[in-house]
Amino acid sequence: MKPVRVLVIDDSATMRALLTSILRQDPAIEVVGSAGDPFEAREAIKRHEPDVVTLDVEMPGMSGIAFLEKIMRLRPMPVVMVSTLTRDGAALTLEALELGAVDCVDKTDLAELCEKVKAAATARVTARPPVAQAAHQASAAFGDQVIAIGSSTGGVEALLTVLSVFPANCPPTLITQHMPATFTASFAMRLDRTCAPHVREAFDGAPLDAGCVYIAPGGASHLEVTGRARLSCRLVEAPSVNGHRPSVDVLFRSVARVVGARGVGAILTGMGRDGAAGLLEMRHAGARTIGQDQDSSVVYGMPKAAYEIGAVERQVRLSAIGSTLIRLCETAARGTA
Repeated sequence: MKPVRVLVIDDSATMRALLTSILRQDPAIEVVGSAGDPFEAREAIKRHEPDVVTLDVEMPGMSGIAFLEKIMRLRPMPVVMVSTLTRDGAALTLEALELGAVDCVDKTDLAELCEKVKAAATARVTARPPVAQAAHQASAAFGDQVIAIGSSTGGVEALLTVLSVFPANCPPTLITQHMPATFTASFAMRLDRTCAPHVREAFDGAPLDAGCVYIAPGGASHLEVTGRARLSCRLVEAPSVNGHRPSVDVLFRSVARVVGARGVGAILTGMGRDGAAGLLEMRHAGARTIGQDQDSSVVYGMPKAAYEIGAVERQVRLSAIGSTLIRLCETAARGTA
């Protein structure tokens, strides 16, 4: 198998040397070059035709975000953003992920750099139009349905697409997206500004109300559903599951256990198998389940794993997932009326 060809772009010579040194320790990766600014990078991309680019968020002359936007419009390729996970750095990195960057790594913790670069090499990256803001018309009632969504690599952009069609009175929705702890609050605020429902970072005891979407906090806990007559969020401090905390499997299993046939689940783009077993438990409990299809997934890992074990009723292209989730809730509500 040919090694993954990587171009390192960073304005700091020290950081370029560090990233190059780490990447070269992996025999499956070949660093084909480096660049200190977007103008050097443009020529290096033409010359080396890399499989993956690592890109600094903040660059002189032209910001990393502006350069990424040009890449994704003119020459789409897998990009892994390298940033500091400060509040400002997180906001910029989220913008980069919305523009089509595959993943991100923290400059202060590069342990996952090689794995993320190799995963990025397998990503499906295309020129992406802006997410259409065409919210679904509000429905009279959704009954007592609950939506649960799991995603990972490529999930920032996917979730923007899905939630952009949710109505303001959507069923209570819980989302576990694999991302660093410093990202989730900023991500929830970005979604809240662009989507019709109220989106916020989940907190322990948050009531599951119509029109509310909760994003699992990154880092120290898993997000679950709890309660009987009155459902709410529960944050559980427990070991990682499938290498993740929060884990999609933990969320889905709690929905299967507590919500049962009133649940509607979706598994979106992402690397690995997290969520597959939990979505199968949801389906066995009578919930409706869908998975993102291969053609629209940035990384067809999690949806594929769920589909292969029978957890997914049917696969749906990304552009139709939001409306499909709402329609399934409407159908279920009519059936129990």
